[in-house]
Amino acid sequence: MRTKDYADVAIKPPILFLAALLLGYVLTYWFPIGPGPASPNALGLTTGLVFMLAGFALAILPARRFHKAGTSVIPGEPSTVLVQEGLYRVTRNPIYIGLILIYFGLCLVLTSVWMLLLLIPAVIILHRGVVKREEDYLTWKFGDAYRRYMERVPRWL
Repeated sequence: MRTKDYADVAIKPPILFLAALLLGYVLTYWFPIGPGPASPNALGLTTGLVFMLAGFALAILPARRFHKAGTSVIPGEPSTVLVQEGLYRVTRNPIYIGLILIYFGLCLVLTSVWMLLLLIPAVIILHRGVVKREEDYLTWKFGDAYRRYMERVPRWL
């Protein structure tokens, strides 16, 4: 029986991605792979910046939607409203997709193969340690309304 009125996530997503970036940075210097840190060509730099801008849009706009609805976007705080508008009509996790795109863009800009490789375990941890736990919590909190939402809107894309 659930007693906590919040998603008991394993790690806050921004901390997860920052940790992966820091570990990738350290590994890039200790065990270099690829062209070397921060040496993108014009195409890599442009592409990376486009991914980062798209990611920021996907992270910020839905967060504003939460604020407008009067509920918290922070895992570990209670959800008071089931947000289903805006980008939440297309995917249940636009903020996390945004964080993934920001991270990927940074990998391109920083030309770090290690950071790019660490995206894989970061996404697995995000999926299992955050998203699945949030889904369990939201199902408990909002019941059939959330189940219908899950049937209608994909988890990712």
